Amino acid sequence: MKTRFFLPALASLALCISASAQMGPQTPSTVVNPDNTVTFSISAPQAKNVKISAQFAPKQDMVKGENGVWSITLGPVAPDIYPYCFEVDGIGVMDPQCPDWFPNEGFKNSMIDIRGEEPMDHDLQSVPHGKVDYVNYHSETLGLFGNAIIYTPPTYDKQTDRRYPVFYLISGTTDTEEVYFKVGKMNLILDNLIAQGKAKEMIIVLPYGNPARYNPAETFDFTKGDQFSKDLLNDLMPYVEANYRTLNDRDSRAIGGFSRGGNQGLSFGLNNLDKFSYLCSYSSFTSMNIPSVYDKAKKTNKQINLFWLGCGTDDFLYGNAKEYMEFLDSKGIENIQYFTSDKMGHTWMNARHFLSQTFPLLFDKEASAKAMKEAQAAKPKTARKTAEPAAPAAKPDQQRLTPEVMARLFPKGIISPDYNKDGSVTFRLRAPQAEKVELECQMFEGTRPMTKDDEGVWSVNVTPHEPDIYPYAFIVDGTKIADPENMHIFPNEGFKSSLADVKGPQPDWQDLQDVPHGKISYTYYTSKAVGFDRPVLVYTPAGYDPASSEKYPVLYLIHGMTDTHETWFKVGKINNILDNLIAAGLAKKMIVVMPYANPYPEMIRRGQAKMYNPMDTELTTKEFTESVVPFIEANYNVLTDADSRAIAGFSLGGRQTLACGLGNPDKFHYVCAFAPAVFGPEISGNFENGTYAKADELNQSLKLLWLSCGTSDFLYQSSLQLENNLKDRGIRYTTMYPGGGHTWMNCRDYITEVCKLLFQ
Repeated sequence: MKTRFFLPALASLALCISASAQMGPQTPSTVVNPDNTVTFSISAPQAKNVKISAQFAPKQDMVKGENGVWSITLGPVAPDIYPYCFEVDGIGVMDPQCPDWFPNEGFKNSMIDIRGEEPMDHDLQSVPHGKVDYVNYHSETLGLFGNAIIYTPPTYDKQTDRRYPVFYLISGTTDTEEVYFKVGKMNLILDNLIAQGKAKEMIIVLPYGNPARYNPAETFDFTKGDQFSKDLLNDLMPYVEANYRTLNDRDSRAIGGFSRGGNQGLSFGLNNLDKFSYLCSYSSFTSMNIPSVYDKAKKTNKQINLFWLGCGTDDFLYGNAKEYMEFLDSKGIENIQYFTSDKMGHTWMNARHFLSQTFPLLFDKEASAKAMKEAQAAKPKTARKTAEPAAPAAKPDQQRLTPEVMARLFPKGIISPDYNKDGSVTFRLRAPQAEKVELECQMFEGTRPMTKDDEGVWSVNVTPHEPDIYPYAFIVDGTKIADPENMHIFPNEGFKSSLADVKGPQPDWQDLQDVPHGKISYTYYTSKAVGFDRPVLVYTPAGYDPASSEKYPVLYLIHGMTDTHETWFKVGKINNILDNLIAAGLAKKMIVVMPYANPYPEMIRRGQAKMYNPMDTELTTKEFTESVVPFIEANYNVLTDADSRAIAGFSLGGRQTLACGLGNPDKFHYVCAFAPAVFGPEISGNFENGTYAKADELNQSLKLLWLSCGTSDFLYQSSLQLENNLKDRGIRYTTMYPGGGHTWMNCRDYITEVCKLLFQ
């Protein structure tokens, strides 16, 4: 039996829930005020000093209140999306109450979205939306399964005989493949431009730009681009063209990127002009040593439909970028040079803006030719066509990628978590000024002290009882933080734990294995219940084809309290579990739908609510039955009878599952509750007040009623009460009571067993 623990913070949070509690945020949170000032707040009663570090303002001290809550109000702030974090006694801390964070290999920032009176290019608007697919492809170059994100436009699943051009878009240094999606909002920008008739429909591919991260022991010089370029050319591009309906000529391919990604994109594109005719660089530059391109300007200019270069004048790379632009001009290479002075330099505010400028030019020969012609006409006629670049101006000369800048921006890294051959895991944190650092991890109860070396790096070695995926965090002088070196974060509306994935000698069901892979897709639906567009994740199994007549049953999955729509994917690993079960012949092919079950944070931001009762299931049921299910059935190849619908959920999601599933037996014939947050008297009340259907109706309709809970779970006794209530009413059910607590380790076991039974 697996040994399961749970973080005390999670337990105490859940234990304090009562059915009658009117709840808003559990602790102080950052608020955008009506005048676009921003009030930042964080509870840190033991801290000596707390600062706010936001991209729109200099770092400033916060003020401590009597209750140990530090706060400050800044602004008003211009509408945009900004990274920020708290600095608690010198340690960077993500906002515990903000569900949106900056995906990154290193630093961990939260994201704040400040809206304007008019919608911005990147805002989620009520227009037709494309999908954003998370895919795994086999890389012969890297010897493993690589990660990529692929956007398909709104018509892709409907116009199934149509092919589309492709834009390969690469993120910057330390960014992950998620950044152009989560921070750059490339999907929303393009959705909006397409709806306005200002951009062509296209597929966008977001590669992971740092293959060395897969194997930290090996060194990788990104300026040479060896691994990345080989993987892109030989593995990812063939995967995309084999699995998506792409146009595969050079006039239908574009490549670009931000910062390091701009360097990689330009270098790759210029060295492969037989494959790309649209090149975009955002806040970057590349090698001047490509003689086959630069010394044959006439030929090069004929090959390139668009050569677009953008940079902020206050960007620390402006000197390098400007020098490269002047070099191109000196060689007679036609290009567009675009500068900003109001988007704070080397930032994703600039990157989003550059996307909105270049999307309308891509795959439109007439528009790109006109823009290129106008750019050339506006340039001075005295540009020298020599091999020597023009001398940069004084200010740009100070804005360069020097070794000193590299050392400041990207300090010497450490590996954490470090998975050792003996099955142990070493956790590390660089905190030279800290007096005490502890590790909190679901591998064990309580905390473990860490020790500091001469370089200020704290470490501890832990051997788990068995392989699994474990949430963990560091406690630094009383302040809890996620691991800055770990890009894998537990999606949550509250505190952000990191995730340690400990592999065993044999793969587990949740592991990524060499089997046919389905994909996770992000898209949006219009909620009738709250009146705005909301996100939903959809898993489609390997082989799913929107053009096919084959239809699939559907499992609707609901996350727990403070979790998000991503938790079943990034922590629950439902995609890997189903891929492996299907490949083993132990589960039916099915579609899995993961909505964001809590609309209240967005409703509060929009002024539609001030407080909420998390135990109220009425809104969730309305959302599911009136919006989510109809959206899925209108846009996916699914079976629409109750025999082909299942609903399942964990914790608060288990409560919502019972209300929605047992309350609508005409719609769901499979109802599975994992550690559901239901309590003694209300169970009987739900049968008596109509929240749940009558016993005879349930027995006639349900194919499976499943109840599971860990014997150490704080909801175990209430689960037994629920079971007794079912037994007293003669309702047929199935139970699973393993050891362990209120954890996602247990939850993965629950969903694995349930998937074997669904739709059989």
